[in-house]
Amino acid sequence: MKMVIVANGTLSKTDRLLSLIQQADMIIAADGGAVHLHHMGIAPQIIIGDLDSIPQEILSCFKEKQIKIFKHPVRKDQTDMQLCMDYAIDHGCTNLVIMGATSTRLDHTLANIFLVRTLADQGIPTMILDACNDIHIVVSRLTLSGRPGDLISVIPISDRVTGLTLKGLEYPLLDQSLCMGATIGISNVFQQNNAEISLKSGAVLVIKPKEEN
Repeated sequence: MKMVIVANGTLSKTDRLLSLIQQADMIIAADGGAVHLHHMGIAPQIIIGDLDSIPQEILSCFKEKQIKIFKHPVRKDQTDMQLCMDYAIDHGCTNLVIMGATSTRLDHTLANIFLVRTLADQGIPTMILDACNDIHIVVSRLTLSGRPGDLISVIPISDRVTGLTLKGLEYPLLDQSLCMGATIGISNVFQQNNAEISLKSGAVLVIKPKEEN
């Protein structure tokens, strides 16, 4: 089941974003993500969070539409994003796109990115999408489409990564071992329409930035 989570961070309305939302089998709003959806004229299937970021008039609007709302206490051990991810996993998610997960709050941004590791370990393809980047965590393999000249960075986020192989890029790697903090994977370049990333152990953060026109 394809799912989209819309969170309360920075979100730019684009044709690509709208297309991904329209293709989803389920749309989950993480608290204030419901505000973004309201402004786009889109109703989620469910709103999850402590509801501290949703104006009452917008919340009332969704209640009138009989949207499911799972309210949690403000004082809790999980972020709204984690609650949404847990719900997605428990309800048969097989592919997840997350929007509005990045912002000027670096703590929330990093927490949201690292939460994706849980889904990667379960084999659930997950992408965080914002106006500037497509973000993935890879623990086995990933193929990304692009155009020759597009940038891509592969960053180790576990103590050690083994068997890292990069294909279709200007700077390929073959069965490389890297430690966390290594920068060899920064600013690689697509040579073909597809890039392949694979590894034997550990985890890497894969970021495909969008260059300004």
